[in-house]
Amino acid sequence: MEDKQYFNVKDLIPGMVIAEDVYDSMHHLIVPENTQITDSLILRLDFYSIKNVLIANPDMPLAPDNTPQSYSQRIKASAEYKEFKQNYFSTADIAKDALNSIVTKNASEESITQLFNSTDQLLHSGNTSIHIFDMLHNLREIDDTTFSHSINVALISAVIGRWMKFPEENIQMLMTCGLFHDVGKLLIPQELLTKPEKLTPEEYDVLKTHAVKGYQLLNEMNLDDRILKVAMAHHERCDGSGYPLKLHSPQINAYAKIVAIADVYDAMTSARVYRGPVCPFKVISVFEKEGFALYDPVYLLPFLSNVVNTYLNNRVLLSNNKKGEVILINTRSLSRPVVKCGDEYINLSKHWDITIEALL
Repeated sequence: MEDKQYFNVKDLIPGMVIAEDVYDSMHHLIVPENTQITDSLILRLDFYSIKNVLIANPDMPLAPDNTPQSYSQRIKASAEYKEFKQNYFSTADIAKDALNSIVTKNASEESITQLFNSTDQLLHSGNTSIHIFDMLHNLREIDDTTFSHSINVALISAVIGRWMKFPEENIQMLMTCGLFHDVGKLLIPQELLTKPEKLTPEEYDVLKTHAVKGYQLLNEMNLDDRILKVAMAHHERCDGSGYPLKLHSPQINAYAKIVAIADVYDAMTSARVYRGPVCPFKVISVFEKEGFALYDPVYLLPFLSNVVNTYLNNRVLLSNNKKGEVILINTRSLSRPVVKCGDEYINLSKHWDITIEALL
């Protein structure tokens, strides 16, 4: 009989079996014991910020990757992507130096300005917001460090601000808030952040202190109060299930609400050991089913509506192995558009047994 073993959620493989009930931070049952892992279930665990789960069959052989050629290969071959990737890596190095200097309390105005300018260059590298999401979606294979994650959240937050038609000053502030939102994690022991086993309640309490620690670090600098509030509140949820203060929607700063959406979207679209980036339609589906209680619909709905519209006219692979083109978004079911497959039109909002598996 195989020994049970804890796995980090990012290392789960479809076909594994969960060996114990999984609960969220409010002690609600998320996944019952003996449930088989699927792609959708991994997204659900990500969505509820579950870090580790106990697996009953840890020695299950890795299934061959039969994923069809992705839409991402077209992007990665473009000159725009190659330039963006080079600038992205440069910005990540700048972020590492700048954020670490905040922790060591010798940050200079020059290093912070350099980080802001480099990230702003990425934001304005394309003519449309679609460009940003195309680029980031194809950088998901990069290890998700605090530094790359901060850049991603900064860019996504700024794009949400664009979609909300915020003034440029507010968009720039959202980008800055995203850059600094997770700085407190640099004060959390690395072995805790990368621990493969399930965190003990005491360890999880330590992990959650990164929000307060980040606020305290930034409070010692001459920064806008909105940046401090986002560092403290980006894990708060509208139903009061977040941390550290268990705030409800009216008590949460608008910038923190937006950065929270960008934060979880970036986490859910990260690459895993057995596949490339998750299909955006799957991510949108999870938000549709469970997101509106946790995140403010004022910001979540425009985000989802705009993200899904970036994939109009793209070719996709369906779960029935048919290939087609997304020709119409269903506004009442954003993750289930109308797909034209040859002479056949498949309205996924009326065919719940069919899903979009990949972009081509």
